[in-house]
Amino acid sequence: MQSRLLISAAHKSSGKTTLSIGLCAALSERGLGVQPYKKGPDYIDPMWLTRASRRPCHNLDFYLMGKDEVCEVFETQAQDADVALVEGNKGLYDGLDLDGSNSNAALAKLLDIPVVLVIDARGMTRGVAPLILGYQAFDKDVRIAGVILNQLGGSRHESKLRAVIEHYTDVPVIGAVQHEAGMQILERHLGLIPSNEAGEANEQISQIAKWVAEQVDLDRLLSLTREQPKTGLVMPAPPQASRKLRVGIMRDAAFGFYYEDDLQALREGGADLVPINAMQDRHLPAIDGLIIGGGFPESFMAELEANVSLRNEIKQAIDNGLPTYAECGGLMYLARSMNWKDRTHAMAGVIPGDIVMHDKPVGRGYVRLKETGASPWDSEAPEGDIHAHEFHYSSLENLPDGLTYAYEVLRGHGIDGKRDGLVYRNLLASYTHLRSTRCFSWVNRFLALVEKCKSAGSVDTSPHDKAAAA
Repeated sequence: MQSRLLISAAHKSSGKTTLSIGLCAALSERGLGVQPYKKGPDYIDPMWLTRASRRPCHNLDFYLMGKDEVCEVFETQAQDADVALVEGNKGLYDGLDLDGSNSNAALAKLLDIPVVLVIDARGMTRGVAPLILGYQAFDKDVRIAGVILNQLGGSRHESKLRAVIEHYTDVPVIGAVQHEAGMQILERHLGLIPSNEAGEANEQISQIAKWVAEQVDLDRLLSLTREQPKTGLVMPAPPQASRKLRVGIMRDAAFGFYYEDDLQALREGGADLVPINAMQDRHLPAIDGLIIGGGFPESFMAELEANVSLRNEIKQAIDNGLPTYAECGGLMYLARSMNWKDRTHAMAGVIPGDIVMHDKPVGRGYVRLKETGASPWDSEAPEGDIHAHEFHYSSLENLPDGLTYAYEVLRGHGIDGKRDGLVYRNLLASYTHLRSTRCFSWVNRFLALVEKCKSAGSVDTSPHDKAAAA
């Protein structure tokens, strides 16, 4: 038997992320193997959940994945775990569709796992009962195993809530967490500060775990969520790739938005991932391809600008045909300049445009793309539209006419509301974040290009080879 649960809430910003982080860490400290998951498109929460559980967090996403793939990823990653914990997004029944087909509730039913409901109880007393009863009655197929009361105002408040819930409902109170300012992880315009950027992340996680362990009945949580794992849903191991490619990947405080599945697919596809720090590494290593993911480059504009040698070598390598894929923050880094809070700093200068930060999101949510036929990834083109997502507060401005774009935007914003995926030589740079799934394996297409260029010897690697040897 294995404890399996989905942590959801009555509404967004109820504290479920912090509680999920604390539960992962507290249970891990007991010696249990905790496999975390995050519902929907998110990079930041999975970073914290990964650090808290010491196991890579995997995303489960109805829009980007088929239902069979969602189930198989869940079962495959949970095989050797004692606890499988899914952190939901938004409220339990919230979602894009009227029928709730992509809600947390729908995910809990698909995976056939119980829900632990987090309730932000500030200002509530007797009203907590109809809230819980309503959530139970709304969909009888959703199994609410218990509730965790959060943001309580003291012991009297807790006693009143427990008495009301016990009198009017049959839902167990698994935990009652008092309001504690130290449990709040700092937020930024895209959500929580990434754990790869939070210098005191481990210390904060340890403190959150301590508070959660003291105020949540962990034994009861494990008992109420014990389930029998499903059989026959584990994904088969992919065949070993024969190719050997060196692919540079930007991973530092400025760039850290990568899906674990994509990293795994890159390795399985024959890529040796070579980490590059955009602020500390002065030279580009000898590589066959380059990936620059999303992140918060605007927070490190001065440091990125100061690393002149790396910026110049990246530009020269891309000019010389180095296969490169850049998403959102990566696109921003490759632009001519970046402007935020009345400060402007030079970037790599590959893209002939300037990044301008705004106070409100420019593109936010799921996107749907149609290929124009101009992508440098010329193999395994998808038959239908590409499902992906975006979340950016910046725009790419002062672009000249006549540029080449890989995508027509059918839903979303992209670069200009109509197009996304700038193409230059073997570079594809977009605001859109892709995820490599059965429906669309961008990893296979990118690695095919890298292998093709390497085999043909069509990329002049001398600039970064010389730099690496310097």
